[in-house]
Amino acid sequence: QVQLQESGPGLVNASQTLSLTCTVSGGSISASWNYWKWIRQPPGKGLEWVGAISYSGSTYYSPSLKSRTYISRNTARNQFTLQLGSVTPEDTAVYYCARARSFSSAGFDYRGQGIQVTVSS
Repeated sequence: QVQLQESGPGLVNASQTLSLTCTVSGGSISASWNYWKWIRQPPGKGLEWVGAISYSGSTYYSPSLKSRTYISRNTARNQFTLQLGSVTPEDTAVYYCARARSFSSAGFDYRGQGIQVTVSS
């Protein structure tokens, strides 16, 4: 059973960088054909795909967030991270990390419990 756990600050000031880490257990992030995603859900809205990193380290980003997003991984720690720069209050959301068989969309087969991130102005 794959388990994912998000960690990071719950409050970020506007214009700064949001940094979150996802720790994976029960499976390697380097295992073939898996994609490791970040998804978010703003208050009152649906799930939004932020980006993903593949089992081989390739990265994919939402076009609307690409200029501000960086996803990386640490295979030794079985973790992957999200950095979202120049945040505004519109980036306030519950952020989830997830595993999926494709890199795009908000679909997944395993997902963490989520972490609330609030951007203060």
